[in-house]
Amino acid sequence: MAITNIRLKLKGVYLKILCISDQIDPLVYTSSIKERFADIDFVLSAGDLPFDYLDFIISSLNKPLFFVFGNHFTDKMNHFKKTWNTAITEFNEEYYCCGAVHLGTKIKVERDFIIAGLGGCMRYNDGSNQYTDFQMFMEAVKLIPKLVWNRLFRGRFLDILLTHAPPRGIHDKKDLCHTGFKTYLWFMKYFKPRYLVHGHIHLYDLSDVRCTKCENTTVINAYSHYVIDLGEGNGY
Repeated sequence: MAITNIRLKLKGVYLKILCISDQIDPLVYTSSIKERFADIDFVLSAGDLPFDYLDFIISSLNKPLFFVFGNHFTDKMNHFKKTWNTAITEFNEEYYCCGAVHLGTKIKVERDFIIAGLGGCMRYNDGSNQYTDFQMFMEAVKLIPKLVWNRLFRGRFLDILLTHAPPRGIHDKKDLCHTGFKTYLWFMKYFKPRYLVHGHIHLYDLSDVRCTKCENTTVINAYSHYVIDLGEGNGY
């Protein structure tokens, strides 16, 4: 699968981001990963990938990796839930899986780039990490105080929203499991992330649509792997 680049300049910061989801990609899971992705600044995982794979990427590239859970490989989700013990909470959220940082309903800043995460998919069989659209809306509402703080003190709400499921009507499917969330359409309208990076929707044809513009947001399907190159090209 060819690597496609999007070029953008953000406040003079030039970054290259490796996005992954849903499939262990032989172009990533290889001894040549260091050479192929030597200039990657950080990694975004949109879910449904085993921790051994994330561990391999972190160990090989020695770069930050941020992730959300999908609807598979969720057996370790309890390790990332908040507890009353502050030290355990910090360990569970930040340092489990060799440094991978869980972004589920959280916001982090990496190299002046603001990233928020919302994991899970549409509820279809009452399995783990599944939500109704209203439940996902309530998850998104939890982000609002920090988003407003970012707008006041950083000049923007956020740069990337990392999700597992896609927005409703963009890259999603007709079956309930793969239906996107309306909440994400609302989120893009009001908080205007530059990118929404999602997984969950497998791409089996090179002609399948991977990138779609919605409002001010570029929606990207990270299936397998995708590289966002915020390089010196088309600045703004």
